[in-house]
This record gives sequence, structure tokens and C-alpha cells, in this order.
Amino acid sequence: MTDIRNSSDFRSIDIDRVGIKNLIYPIVLRDRTKELQQTTATINFYADLPKQFKGTHMSRFVEVLNEMYSQIDVRRIDEILNRLKSRLEASTAHIEISFPYFVMKSAPVSGSKGFVGYKCTISASSDSSGERSEMISVQVPLTAVCPCSKESADRGAHNQRSDVTVTAEINEFIWLEEIISIVEKSGSYEIFTHLKREDEKFITEHAYDNPTFVEDIVRNVADELRRDSRIDWFTVEAENYESIHSHNAYASIHQNLARNRQSSSRS
Repeated sequence: MTDIRNSSDFRSIDIDRVGIKNLIYPIVLRDRTKELQQTTATINFYADLPKQFKGTHMSRFVEVLNEMYSQIDVRRIDEILNRLKSRLEASTAHIEISFPYFVMKSAPVSGSKGFVGYKCTISASSDSSGERSEMISVQVPLTAVCPCSKESADRGAHNQRSDVTVTAEINEFIWLEEIISIVEKSGSYEIFTHLKREDEKFITEHAYDNPTFVEDIVRNVADELRRDSRIDWFTVEAENYESIHSHNAYASIHQNLARNRQSSSRS
């Protein structure tokens, strides 16, 4: 059969990224506690296409995933990208893998166990020289008690549900659980799935004793991340879903640690 994709294109325009998007796919991840964790991902997978070719071979993106699905791991991303580049004779490759990641957590008093899910993304690119950049993104839910409400109210204080998202470019492997732990210590208290009444009492009182603004949350997270030499840059965002206002509260911090390190080494 004639392969139309390999025919020439008269417009002479390179395509930066072409491939598959929003593929729902089973994957196996490295788990810090259990060694392996099965989950379901949404995958975007791209390569470049030189100007002389009309189209790419979409089926080869899935073929590479089929060969690697049980080994999709931050530490194996190089192999996935290089295999795609070789299969397509491409210069660059890029992958985005978004998935729920589950951590078994025990309630603080009763010890009741339940899985908490975190929205995560691993993305990586490999350029024509073989250089790779890699990012991880983790969204972590928190409880936040408003300091102003606590200060001004005679009885109680209003609580907020907070979603904190950390996106970081990394130069070494980092467990997702490490990022999750940093974030969960940065608000008034962390979130659980299964709680008894004694747990609810403990969490409510502990959170009341530890009120945090949305600004406090992002500063607390940033203060920890900026100490980690495995991170080249990061963005931390927090959105608090207000319980007594019609708007949400938001804050973000972005820091380029690699550039700061270079500046420090020259000074």
C-alpha cells in the first residue's frame, strides 16, 4: 500500500509537535511504599515532523507505549523518548502523563486507613542533541483556617478547602510522596478519606490552633522547595475555596533556583 504520510509536502513548514493527545491508558508507577502502583493515565505524546514529510505515523506512538507501559517511571522517561525518536526518525520528543496517584493514610487518632488521591503529571522533552528536561506537577488538598476569622470571631473561625499545586523542573529523581509531604505540612492540616469522631475533633482543634492564610501556604512550601538541589525551578500555587465569600483566595510563587545558584557561584 502507498504510504501517504511519507509523501512530500509542498508548503515546506516544519511542525514542532505532532502526535496523540488525551489517550486514556493503564500505567504502572513506582510507589515509595508498595514499590509499584497501577493507575490510569491521560497521555499526550509528540514528536517533531520535518517539513519534507506530509504526516507522521500515529500508530507508532501507541506501539512505544505498549512496549513500555509496565515501566513508565520518571527514571525510564529517557528510554521512552529515545525509543519514539528512533522509531519515527525524529529529532525531538515530548510526553505528558497525567494520572491520579494514591497514598494510603492513617487518621491521626483512630488510625483508620483510607486512600487519598492526588492529581499528578510527569512531563519530559528530549531535544535534537539528546538533552532532556523533566517536570513533575502534584496537586495536594489541604484544610486552611482563616487567621482573620479566628482573630475577630468570638466563637470559632471559618475553614477553607485549599488546593495546592507544585510544578517543578527536576534534575534528579524525586518521589511524589516527598512533594506531597512538604505541601501537607504547609497548611492548617492535611486531608483524609476515613475519619472517626475522635479524628474530626483532633483535626478541627489542631487546624484552629494553626491558622494559615493562602499567602502562608505558598511561602511555607516555597521555603522548603528552595532548599532542594534536585529542583531547578518551581511554581507553587494555592487556591482556597472560600466558605463565606463569593470568590476564592489565590497566591503563587515562582523561583528559578538554577539561575540563582549560578548567580551565587559567580559572586
